[in-house]
Amino acid sequence: EANKQKFIDHARRADPMFIEMGAIRVVECWGDDVPAGTTTDFRMAVKAEDGEAVLFRWIEWPDKATRDKAYAVMMSPDFKDPRMDPVANPMPFDGKRMIFGGFVPVVSLEK
Repeated sequence: EANKQKFIDHARRADPMFIEMGAIRVVECWGDDVPAGTTTDFRMAVKAEDGEAVLFRWIEWPDKATRDKAYAVMMSPDFKDPRMDPVANPMPFDGKRMIFGGFVPVVSLEK
């Protein structure tokens, strides 16, 4: 919770890279109503401790091929973007507790 501004600064620096690689939208969310569950919940999923906030991000890609190509570039040992350099732009959170995956929209409603 103490690193909220550091997280925002990190995201503002790193997130444009996803757009440059073809993402349509990147949304970063700071938990403000993340209740404790009895069987499971967001806090349990990331092993959040007292004083830690749960964060949620989604990146919208036009298609799986664009996403897969972007992640292949970013995971390449030759990828040297300073926005992803842990010294130049350190993650203000424990990246080992991140949960990620790809999802395909099955229902989408907009106003």
